[in-house]
Amino acid sequence: MPLSEQEQRLLDEMERNLYSSDADVVSAGGRVRRPNLRAIVFGALVAVLGIVGLIGGVISHLMVVGIIGFAVLFGGVVLALTPARDAGKVSRSGRTKATRTGKSSSDLMGRLGDRWDKRAGA
Repeated sequence: MPLSEQEQRLLDEMERNLYSSDADVVSAGGRVRRPNLRAIVFGALVAVLGIVGLIGGVISHLMVVGIIGFAVLFGGVVLALTPARDAGKVSRSGRTKATRTGKSSSDLMGRLGDRWDKRAGA
């Protein structure tokens, strides 16, 4: 079933707004962070200890031990999911400093930034 003329105009307007908001997000910049393998492993170990504590609290019928186990589990998961802090700042074009200096971009964000620049120029 084809769209009516009004629906087509509304869809086109929504698409333009989406493209402009995407450009605003990219130009706002932010920090690109990479996962820290050491933090992931340590966080997973802490989470396993938390699970053991949680199960121990349930088995022993001690609510305090279960709550502490849950808190340790939660802390381990947060630690494992927290990215590293040593990544570079993203420029207004969505590329890192290494990409702007002429080095080839093999990472996903660099390729997406290049595609965005090509599309915006066309």
